[in-house]
Amino acid sequence: MNRASGNLLTGAAVLVAGLGLWLFAGGADLPLVTPAKVGVVMMCAGGAELLLGLYRAARTPAGSR
Repeated sequence: MNRASGNLLTGAAVLVAGLGLWLFAGGADLPLVTPAKVGVVMMCAGGAELLLGLYRAARTPAGSR
């Protein structure tokens, strides 16, 4: 697995986990953090990781794919 596909896989996993937190953990009360807000941050990080993976996939020369 090259770096681009690793970034795509990691970004998708973090994005889906963040979406799950945002949708389903809003009612949980934790003393330091709100799970819904952590979910939004995770979705942003996952989206950035996905974009990085897409960029690396587009920049990889055709011969090394």
